[in-house]
Formats: sequence, C-alpha cells, structure tokens
Amino acid sequence: MRIEPEQLGLDLLDDAFAAPALHRVTPARLAHWESCPRRFRMLYLDRPAPSRGGAWAHTTLGAVVHLALRALFDLPPARRTATAAAALVDRNWSDEGFRDSAQVAEYRDRARDWLAAVATGPDGADEPLALERRVVAPVGSLLLEGRVDRIDARDGEAVIVDYKTGRGVPDAGSARDSQALALYAMAAAHVLRRPCRRVELHHVPTGEVGAWEHDDTSLRGHRERAERQAADSAAAAARLGAGGDPDALFPVRTGTQCGTCTVRRHCPPGRAAAEEPQPWALLAA
Repeated sequence: MRIEPEQLGLDLLDDAFAAPALHRVTPARLAHWESCPRRFRMLYLDRPAPSRGGAWAHTTLGAVVHLALRALFDLPPARRTATAAAALVDRNWSDEGFRDSAQVAEYRDRARDWLAAVATGPDGADEPLALERRVVAPVGSLLLEGRVDRIDARDGEAVIVDYKTGRGVPDAGSARDSQALALYAMAAAHVLRRPCRRVELHHVPTGEVGAWEHDDTSLRGHRERAERQAADSAAAAARLGAGGDPDALFPVRTGTQCGTCTVRRHCPPGRAAAEEPQPWALLAA
C-alpha cells in the first residue's frame, strides 16, 4: 500500500524544517566575486555573455604544462623518462598568445626541460591517488565543485597538489592563504573518506614547493570566508533578478588586475585603471 505524504502530515511541515539549499560554487567563482563583483556579473550572470579577450601566452603555457603532467603521471613509473616527458609537451603544445616563432621555440624548450626534471626527480616515481580529479562535495553551507590537479596519498592521508608555472615562486604563506586549496582539502576529505590537511603548490619551472599543514581553525576560517562570499553573491544575484541596479549591486573594483581582465573591453573604468599588457608580457622570465 502506498502512503501519501499528507497521510504522514509531511505536507503540513513548515518550510523552516526544510534543509537550507547549499550555495553551489567553484573556487574560481568565489575569487571573481572577491576581486571584482562587476566581472563576476559579466562572467556568470549577464546573458548573452559578453565577448572575452584573446589568448595569453602565460595561460597557454600553463595549460600545456598541466596537460603534459597529467599524461606523464598516467604512464607507468618506468616509462616516465625525460624523453617521454618532452614528447608530451610537444603533443600538447599550442602557440596561442606568443609573440613569434622564436618565443614559441624558447618556451617550448623550457617546458620540455621542466617536464624532464619532474620525470627524473623525486616526483617522477610517485603514484598519485588522483589526477585532474573533479570533486563535488558539501563544505559547510556550500556545494563545492572543482578540479584538483593532483591528489597524493601519504601516510593514510590525502594531500592536495596544485601546479604553478608563473613568475612568482610560491612559499608556505602562499599555500596557507590559498582559499581554493583549503576548500579542495575539505572537499577531498569528504569524497575520499580520509583526512586531508596538507596542501602544496608545486612551481614547475624551479621545482620549489610551497606547503602548508592546515588545522581545524585555519580550515574553518577559509570555509567561513567562502560562505560569506557565496551568500553575498547569491543575494546580489537575487536582487538583480528582481530588478535591482546592476552597477550598485555589482560594483567595479579597479586595480592592476584590470590589465588582464577577460572582459575589460566592456568595462570603461577597468580600461582606464590599467594598460593592457602584450599577450606574452606575463611569461615567466
């Protein structure tokens, strides 16, 4: 016999008893809200979505290196040679954003050397727990989605590894302050059912590693900050949908970041705040 909800009195329950909806977020969405609400609105809410700027050489290089690293660690350890690593760079290479063929050749050679160093270094023999792992998990009042570069298993715990290819060499403070890594650690702990507190930033050009071991207090701080960001952006989006003023709800925040903003062509204050650099200007020196 089928029992209808009203027979149990469930139809009479007040909405206050219902579980609150989780804010669905990614670390990128939270970062865009924090850095510039106007850019957040343009990227995630405006329809039709505004056109974006062209390719940047440093992001192209980063994408190539990430793809090559993923393919390298898919190989058995015995096949992770310097030659194989260099070939994976060539297989995934793109010229987008580079100045000319000479610059392309220079940075392709650099990327080959970087991957060869990984393959023949201590990391080359590692067996990661996961590569490019998509995680979806509740984190406080959030439903976090994202893709983690690498997750290692060490001493029964999971370790979040994020690759960097830019100019800045990460340190312990960089790892400690990374909201994305902290959120990924909390999500990975939920998904993998094992502790996850250590986060690492691996700078591929230099081999330097910036690492941090979180505790309950530091993780809670990152989670609460993310919850505030998610709640504020959701409230602004709701008021926008009800006819609110987009410029008041999503104010522009100008700064040096405006030079490389993907939607700067649609933002006069941003264009006035910073010159747009050449597409190859932010490559690692």
